[in-house]
Amino acid sequence: MRAVRFEGVGRIAVQELEKPAPGSGDLVVRVEASGICGTDRHILRGEFSSRPPVTLGHEFSGIVEAIGPGVTRFKVGHRVTGDPNIACGLCPSCRAGHVNLCESLEAIGVTRDGGLAEYVLVPEKQALSLPADLPPLYGAFCEPLACSIHGVDIAGLRPGMSAIVLGGGVIGMLVVQLARLAGATRTVMITRQAAKRQLAEQLGATASADPSAGDAVFDICGPGGLLSGGADVVFECAGVPDTVALAPKLARRGGAAVILGVLRPQDRVEIAPLELLLREVRLLTSFLNPFTHARAADLIATGAIDVAPLVTRQIGLEEAPGVISEPPPAGEIRAIVVP
Repeated sequence: MRAVRFEGVGRIAVQELEKPAPGSGDLVVRVEASGICGTDRHILRGEFSSRPPVTLGHEFSGIVEAIGPGVTRFKVGHRVTGDPNIACGLCPSCRAGHVNLCESLEAIGVTRDGGLAEYVLVPEKQALSLPADLPPLYGAFCEPLACSIHGVDIAGLRPGMSAIVLGGGVIGMLVVQLARLAGATRTVMITRQAAKRQLAEQLGATASADPSAGDAVFDICGPGGLLSGGADVVFECAGVPDTVALAPKLARRGGAAVILGVLRPQDRVEIAPLELLLREVRLLTSFLNPFTHARAADLIATGAIDVAPLVTRQIGLEEAPGVISEPPPAGEIRAIVVP
């Protein structure tokens, strides 16, 4: 089978590998769709821990083609999504319920072979069902949606609250929709690209702003602005130092800023602690998808979250190394690999 292999920093190529065989409790999944995530680019540049040589791809879905001994919940032909994050269940973090912080965390597509391939091996306990009639590309959004759900959970977003979303990538667009479902009365998308601002408003944002347009962002939170005094919650979804520094400044007194974006290890942000203290702004972080993947699969299966407009382009496996090696082009939300 063909697979996109990360061989070391800066080295990625499509290679021929043996098709995986299922062990006890395993599924062999024929991949229908796999998303290219910013984390894949971080891995290639040596900015996110991995274990090469490894097949990338942690956002995937497909059809069960073979099952190993002991599998009881799935049969050949079922469509599934895979939760890539495999916790040990034994360390102090796991026992405390923080499986995303597992001290021995494994991840399909990061530390073990993933979904940028024709086939991927998935432990049964990591698989979740998707409807047979669901468009195949949609299942690849379960993992980023699950991560977004965790961030919204941490924020404690409730009906009647307001939100600002910084960043118009896939996480930002999913958070806009989750904020709508959570009952936020005002949600503002802040991103430089006009097409992304327009899409965010189609998906449920009540307004949008260009951060490069002078004081437009701060006008929203200023006297008489749409969010006078700031937002109840600010979601940082861009993963760049500028937006991390901006997020707490846009939160209201007693509000919160949640960092969802993945930054580089060397990135540093200057924060004025006294400003946070005097306004009692909570600065929170959200990592991975603890116990949220099933909820994500349900939201996509029912159509409560619209992922169709988030597919910017479909590519084949042969194109994937080049796409991962380059920054995403302007306007791109998600490139989906169809093996």
